[in-house]
Amino acid sequence: MQRLLLFFSFLPLAGYAQTYQPRPSEVIDVLNYKFRIEVNDSTDRIEGVADITAKVSKAATELQLDLIGKSGGKGMQVTEVKSRNSSLKFSHLNDRVTITFPSPLVAGQQISFTVRYNGIPADGLIISKNKFGDRTFFADNWPNRGRNWLAIVDHPADKATVEWEVVAPVHYEVIANGVRIEESFLNNKQKLTRYKEEAPISTKVMVVGIARFAVEQAGVVGGIPVETWVYPQQRIDGFSDFAVATRMLDFFHNHVGPYSYKKLANVQSKTTFGGLENASAIFYNENYVTGTGKYEMTVAHEVAHQWFGDSASEKDWPDVWLSEGFATYFAILYAEHTYGEDRRKQEMLTDRTQVVKYFKTDPTPIVKTNEPDPMKLLTANSYQKGSWFLHMLRREVGDNAFWKGIRDYYRQFENSNATTADFQRIMETASGKNLGIMFTQWLYKAGHPVIEVGWIFDEAAQALKVEVRQVQKGMQFQFPLEIGILTSDSNFPAVQTLYINKESEVFEVKTASKPVKIVLDPNVNLLFEGKLKN
Repeated sequence: MQRLLLFFSFLPLAGYAQTYQPRPSEVIDVLNYKFRIEVNDSTDRIEGVADITAKVSKAATELQLDLIGKSGGKGMQVTEVKSRNSSLKFSHLNDRVTITFPSPLVAGQQISFTVRYNGIPADGLIISKNKFGDRTFFADNWPNRGRNWLAIVDHPADKATVEWEVVAPVHYEVIANGVRIEESFLNNKQKLTRYKEEAPISTKVMVVGIARFAVEQAGVVGGIPVETWVYPQQRIDGFSDFAVATRMLDFFHNHVGPYSYKKLANVQSKTTFGGLENASAIFYNENYVTGTGKYEMTVAHEVAHQWFGDSASEKDWPDVWLSEGFATYFAILYAEHTYGEDRRKQEMLTDRTQVVKYFKTDPTPIVKTNEPDPMKLLTANSYQKGSWFLHMLRREVGDNAFWKGIRDYYRQFENSNATTADFQRIMETASGKNLGIMFTQWLYKAGHPVIEVGWIFDEAAQALKVEVRQVQKGMQFQFPLEIGILTSDSNFPAVQTLYINKESEVFEVKTASKPVKIVLDPNVNLLFEGKLKN
């Protein structure tokens, strides 16, 4: 992963070596998972039970789940599969559990079954020591690593509600998706903690964290408690850093739509990423707690993900920009709202530089349908270029239509899954515009405009003649180009918009006096490379 993603989620800080596997056969739609996980301090071995309730999608006699099998001393071993107290035949080969039912499954039928397993997770559940030497257990499922320790359908399109039952030594606190519904001491050595998440979520954002924590309620926003969970040694710093989450929750709730979950927890952790937007329980790399607010934009990015990526999720990995591009831009919208327009420009100038730099190493489009590994989609295309597309879309349709479209998109796909085509359809309805060219050139095609601009002043006509040439290889783009015209009798540049749709065009702009300076894109509204020839 390149350093350009440093301040956003999914910057891996350790090696990622898992081979991607596509979704198992679509025989079932999981409705609910109930996981019972037991951990201990003597070994890294876990005991796991997955109670699964599902709806049969198509007739079959068997179904498959993802679960990484044993290899080299790590991985999971299935010991039993049951349904209604009857044992079911199963096999566990090539990291898939195939379960055979005694009679054919019928489409529309609801089934329940239990998978028991144990082993040492090779990945997905990070069992280690934190920077203070304390033992910790942190789930790190994104994108498809939950299968290392959970028996699941490990794909973003198969959303389900989830319940957690965690048995751990008594000195640990447990954070997970949803609301804590029980904490009980089983004996003088073990404690049971139960959580329940009632909104359907993808397995990529299902998590537990088991560690020593200092916990604070930072506030309540619209009835939603905002919590901070940090290592006790950094209690003051962590409480300070994550206090901003209250105003972020308020901003997104008021501008996008209702928050889908019943709490928002920000958690210091051992995630291998910079930040991981687990539903209602965001995990941050342990070094992102500083007490200085340095990673405020990371927090904004991850909180934005609760709407885009967690609740309204991509249907499949090629559309991951619907998660990452949205979270990147909506963090910028939060910064614009909080700190002003200059902050928005600053963030987008930085992002533009990163997009241009990345394109030189990987000239591919945002929607990359031929890449099966989601980790390889986490680039400046999905993050910064996706964000830039949303900003240019906002300028194309106007603020009112943009926000109407965003709210309609979220309303339609809350707790569900969407495609880029779904988003286009909704934005076209909201704006009354055909956005086919815009979506095609910026999302499905690679690159961006590279322009050369020359100008002369015609004193007799009191007009500025501007020549714009697109010099990039490949397709020609259609886009509005703002130019700032600064004259000797003005303190601020007058902004004119030129609509470019050819390889080379000449425009005439009326101005009373000769310009002393021409500025390309003074308001930072266009993703491009440009050079003035004068």
